[in-house]
Amino acid sequence: MPSKKPTAGIILAAGMSKRFGTPKQLVKIKGSYMIEHVIRASLDSNLHRVFVVLGHRQDKIYQAMAKNIKRFQNSRYEIVSNRHYRQGMSSSVHAGLCSAGNAFGSVMFLLGDQPLVDSRLINLMLNRFYQSDKNICAPLYKGKRGNPTIFSSKFFNLLLRIEGDSGGREIITAHPDDMLSIDTDSPACVYDIDTPDDLMAS
Repeated sequence: MPSKKPTAGIILAAGMSKRFGTPKQLVKIKGSYMIEHVIRASLDSNLHRVFVVLGHRQDKIYQAMAKNIKRFQNSRYEIVSNRHYRQGMSSSVHAGLCSAGNAFGSVMFLLGDQPLVDSRLINLMLNRFYQSDKNICAPLYKGKRGNPTIFSSKFFNLLLRIEGDSGGREIITAHPDDMLSIDTDSPACVYDIDTPDDLMAS
């Protein structure tokens, strides 16, 4: 069985935030932009490298982060431009995977609008994934599957074929025997911010 190490983190943050009305990547939570929370958690974890996929209003997002971006700049961090972001989440999956290339045994997809996911959850998932013989891994909170999600290289070709707003759900559904579900008592994995009301609830 091919090694599932190392693992790259791919942060999907290219969306148009239609329901929010403004780039939600730049909404501030506890003094930091939403996307910065996700980047920080990823870099504080055992992920080997972190790719941040931007698309809609990417110049504005990058400029807004410029003052703080030096804190993230290191050999493990790279911004990826997704020019096809209007085609849905699948285009960001493709952009992240193509940037990662064949250098990784697995990838973890993180959502740019899940600022409560922390490095402890990421590391728990990585450790359990490496110890198992499964090739897909996702957290569960009260029986509900959440994110981040890990895929081994076994599924890279299938991931490159997905279309539209699918982030890999069809692959998960089609391969239940290759799925490792990790129970967690933290709701962070199922909590994302789609509307201003979601933000108020955080």
